[in-house]
Amino acid sequence: MTHHSPEAEPGPSQRAVEIGVALAMLGFAAIVIAGSLQAGVGWGPEGPRAGFFPFYVGLVIAGASLFNLVTAMAERTPKLFADWSQLGQVLSVIVPTAVYVALVPWLGLYVASFLLLAAFMRWLGHYRWRLALLVAAAVPLAAFVMFEKWFLVPLPKGPIEDWLGL
Repeated sequence: MTHHSPEAEPGPSQRAVEIGVALAMLGFAAIVIAGSLQAGVGWGPEGPRAGFFPFYVGLVIAGASLFNLVTAMAERTPKLFADWSQLGQVLSVIVPTAVYVALVPWLGLYVASFLLLAAFMRWLGHYRWRLALLVAAAVPLAAFVMFEKWFLVPLPKGPIEDWLGL
């Protein structure tokens, strides 16, 4: 039996990932249940209180998570979830998308979308700057016309749209 250093491991095991997800979902269920209890889970004069339905959904999530946790902990056959390079590819999409979501309240949907599209096209797609900037400008512009002008649905705007009077 050979001993591998953590750096030599091909990636996390499926068991470890399933245990982590089950624990995270248990935490989520606990938050849902606690919030539901604060809102009230019984019946009021008008019918069920605000926390009634979320409380039972939280219980179902907790039950399913406990089942998954016990099942994952009982698993003894080591299986690879994904190797580190595959996880790196996933993170190369998740991290910029999380930054995009964080920027929308500050820059507005259109500017944040422009930045995300340009970054993705250049970084992941390896497109030339000219095409990346053209598409990154055209898509938010098309969304603006479609939602704001045709459907009359305002989307989050930032300081640039305010400055332009849009």
